[in-house]
Amino acid sequence: MPDILSSLSSQDALIAVMVAISAADEHVPTSELIAINRIIDHMPIFASYDIDRAARVSKSVYALFEEEDGLEALFGLIRAALPERLYETAYALACDVAAADGTIRQTELRMLEEIRSELAIDRLHAVAIERGARARHMTL
Repeated sequence: MPDILSSLSSQDALIAVMVAISAADEHVPTSELIAINRIIDHMPIFASYDIDRAARVSKSVYALFEEEDGLEALFGLIRAALPERLYETAYALACDVAAADGTIRQTELRMLEEIRSELAIDRLHAVAIERGARARHMTL
């Protein structure tokens, strides 16, 4: 598994969550890639992030998706790297990326459910986060 990072920074973990939701249905729309780049470029949590790591993180996520227990390993890396206080942030970023193309597919819904479960996001909080993402990505 040489393409897989052995550990993640907190920022890497947030990026891994965004890449995972985007790659969940094996189709990564340009709008979702743009959303990830926009988030990295504009959110204060990524102000000191070495953008060159994003490609390595993405490759690690894709490589883990190919492994039999890769999703479990990915969430292990994410939980190890991410302080609990940022779990809802990770979920919010995942929701924003999923909503970026205007359509949330069944596979993305299942991945959001998995993220909620793995990060122990309270259902009521999750609904609020999801509604916020939907509101931000509405079109006329």
